[in-house]
Amino acid sequence: MPTAFKTPQELLVALGERISRLRIREALTQAELASRAGVSPRALGDLERGNGSSLITYISVLKALGALSSLDALAPAPTIDSKIAAPNRS
Repeated sequence: MPTAFKTPQELLVALGERISRLRIREALTQAELASRAGVSPRALGDLERGNGSSLITYISVLKALGALSSLDALAPAPTIDSKIAAPNRS
């Protein structure tokens, strides 16, 4: 999903499509995945359609799909350059 030139809405739709493909790959219905994730079927449907969703719903669904590691790509842990973190004070 190249992110260049995508609006936030386009990104939501692309993320929803990926969630849908993961669900289908696992041979789950929306109702089954929603139940596993502890969210309503409507919330899952909204997420898959890119109609906006809470971060809690997104994380719950990723966890139910065993795909939480994908969050590392979405929000990588920052690294701190030791030269910047502790400036030399002379």
